[in-house]
Amino acid sequence: MGESSVSYDFRLPAVCHAILSDIKFFQQLVLIDQDLADQTRLQGCPCGGPLHQAHFPRKPRSCPAEVRDDFAMRFSFCCGQCRKRITAASVRFLGRRVHLALAVLLVSDRGPTPAAARRLAQQLSIAPRTVERWRRWWREHFPATRLWQTMCARFMPPLDIALLPAELLSRFHGTSTEAMRRLLMFLTPLTGIAPITLREGL
Repeated sequence: MGESSVSYDFRLPAVCHAILSDIKFFQQLVLIDQDLADQTRLQGCPCGGPLHQAHFPRKPRSCPAEVRDDFAMRFSFCCGQCRKRITAASVRFLGRRVHLALAVLLVSDRGPTPAAARRLAQQLSIAPRTVERWRRWWREHFPATRLWQTMCARFMPPLDIALLPAELLSRFHGTSTEAMRRLLMFLTPLTGIAPITLREGL
């Protein structure tokens, strides 16, 4: 990340084929979220109190049927002292959106294949106005987040905001699944408590 040479050339159809049909990738996302949740629980509440399990259900859309049960819970905790809810960071969900973070990234594409992104949105039953709202978020709200304000200088040459999130994905190295996993991890500070570290192999 942050190097001028790009090792993975983002093309939406290739990414869709490699990721959306890769059940192991979705299972890996569950393991990563479990790891982030464990770290959040061990870290405890900022007030010093212990965290107790308070996971809440989700009804994820654009999720393969084979793993839907694994994506039906968002890992969260409640402080036993101050009663504050603390939700762990996640690579599966991006905020309160009902569609998976993966779908938000793929369908929001403004890169070289926007027509393919539109076809994917239709296949996943994502309304055009929802897609436009996501794209507006990438263009107007994401650049104003603390995450981007802190990290944007690390990407050289600078990213074209109008081409987010496709151009952002192109800066993460590896295969399509590796690049997407790294991007989802990069975005976790927007989803809950910032992650600490990942277990070896995740």
